[in-house]
Amino acid sequence: MCGITGLFDTRGGRLPDTDVLRRMNASQSHRGPDEGSVHVEPGVGLGHRRLSVIDVATGQQPLFNEDGSVVVVFNGEIYNYQELIPELQALGHVFRTRSDTEVIVHAWESWGERCVERFRGMFAFALWDRNQRRFFLARDRLGVKPMYYAVLPDGWLLFGSELKSLVAHGGLATEIDPLAVEEYFALGYVPEPRTIYRQARKLPAAHTLVIPSGQRVGEPQAYWDLRFTLGSTISAEDAQQELVQRLRESVRLRMIAEVPLGAFLSGGVDSSAVVATMAGLSSSAVKTCSIGFDEPGYDESAFAARVAERYATDHRTQVVASDDYGLIDTLAHLYDEPYADSSAIPTYRVCQLARQHVTVALSGDGGDEALGGYRRHRMHVAEERLRSALPLGLRRGLFGPLGQVYPKADWAPRMFRAKTTFEALARDTAAAYFGSMSLMPAAARQRLFSAELKRDLGGYEALEVFRRHAKNAHTDDPLAFVQYLDMKTYLVDDINTKVDRASMAHSLEVREPLMDHQLLEWLATLPSSLKLQGGQGKWLLKKAMEPHLPHDVLYRPKQGFSVPLQRWFRGPLRETVRNALTGATLADSGMFDGAELRRIVQENEGGQRDHSVAIWSLVMFEAFLRNLQRSHRAAPQAVAA
Repeated sequence: MCGITGLFDTRGGRLPDTDVLRRMNASQSHRGPDEGSVHVEPGVGLGHRRLSVIDVATGQQPLFNEDGSVVVVFNGEIYNYQELIPELQALGHVFRTRSDTEVIVHAWESWGERCVERFRGMFAFALWDRNQRRFFLARDRLGVKPMYYAVLPDGWLLFGSELKSLVAHGGLATEIDPLAVEEYFALGYVPEPRTIYRQARKLPAAHTLVIPSGQRVGEPQAYWDLRFTLGSTISAEDAQQELVQRLRESVRLRMIAEVPLGAFLSGGVDSSAVVATMAGLSSSAVKTCSIGFDEPGYDESAFAARVAERYATDHRTQVVASDDYGLIDTLAHLYDEPYADSSAIPTYRVCQLARQHVTVALSGDGGDEALGGYRRHRMHVAEERLRSALPLGLRRGLFGPLGQVYPKADWAPRMFRAKTTFEALARDTAAAYFGSMSLMPAAARQRLFSAELKRDLGGYEALEVFRRHAKNAHTDDPLAFVQYLDMKTYLVDDINTKVDRASMAHSLEVREPLMDHQLLEWLATLPSSLKLQGGQGKWLLKKAMEPHLPHDVLYRPKQGFSVPLQRWFRGPLRETVRNALTGATLADSGMFDGAELRRIVQENEGGQRDHSVAIWSLVMFEAFLRNLQRSHRAAPQAVAA
């Protein structure tokens, strides 16, 4: 696992500034503490920070082909590289290393832009072909590894694993994109391809960008998409057996490493299934790590301990205090953009613990998206049955007014919280699911934003992100539809972003067996009844793992990796919240309505309303703005140095 960065002259052959490139590379040193190298030639500068995992002795980057005409910097792992090496050797290529990185340059020589279709893994890489005068960026199918880029007015293209490497260049305009602000306060993250800055972009998952020298930068092109065909006639029993076999293969591929390897073990179904599979493949005790909380309502460590005991793993648990909120500024620096998933705190801590014992850790991420494991999936399927029974116009006329007049009752038992359900029934399918995923409803965002920001938005709503992806879902199956949306939005921009930054902050590589694209393609052929059955999400995985895991680990209510926000905000963080929401940073940004910010603080402190989700979003946005101010102050010193 590594960090990559660089410059490409879209206008010809200007020589990159080596000092600038080294500064960009150094900004990501946490991603690769083992080595740092750069390569500069007319028109191209490539930087690499290395975390040695495979071919520790000879896998240094930037890495070249036999005659030095093709060079690559690469972040990630190509899990099937051992299968590709003999195929490429048969085509005449000579390998000088045993690294998966060298597979990329030779695959490019043989298969060109379509080389990415042959790779099974998580990857982001930049490649320069001097003979063809072409520059190539690529990102893996599920967006596990990040790739940011920007084209400056002077024709230089910047790219990097993290946005901070682009900022470190010194030429990137850090003007905030108002559309990104709307998307952030709706979803808790800035979805691809947008970034918080107008000038920078994320390369979308499963996309490549090829730029011939001297030509303008075009649009990224997709090379893969997941199609939910749902047409398999396999029996439930055979599907369970095949799932176990496919999971075993996916885990086996991800256990290839020349450094200490282990796994996260939360005590949930997904991580427990991964650990159980690893134990069956390993000749020694699997190293496992979990985080416990000193508040029982947030602690799953007892379930993790049961799985660890069953498989005799080398298990370590660290208890985190429930007031572990001192990471706010650290997270703002790590993520570079506003990011409002509070589970980033325990994720940071479990990565910190794991890195004390291993360099590579396997996770259970992606299981809920792949197998329909979220509560919102079950709710959406149930609501969709009602929506399909009545025309949209009738539903809008009937349930729309009910949703407007019914009081918002966060304090009430769930059965009496009908406002959200009425609102969902009055919407079309994409809008309904967007509503269930939104941190703040559209009306609340409108109250929060200043008149100036609303003018800049020009009526734009973050719902358009979901509508754009919904056009490509190509399924009317309710569960498959929302699984597709999750994989295009929440999985890429929330889950994968969270894990990448938290792990790389500690120079830890995290691998994700349940996000293997071949496994996902097979699961997408199975009917949704094998994933959601009898009100039970992830039904197929749970049935398949019954011989391998305790019943209460498989069938207990999903708990999640969360922190006690409301207790913090009405207790030890009371003053922090008040200072952040009513202080100068948000006020000076000109993006928020001051009276609305004060109302949120007062109602939350007084107990009239639970605004904890909105408050966390605002606290993290305020921390992002302060981090941006610090980077502006540091920029002149960096340029002078």
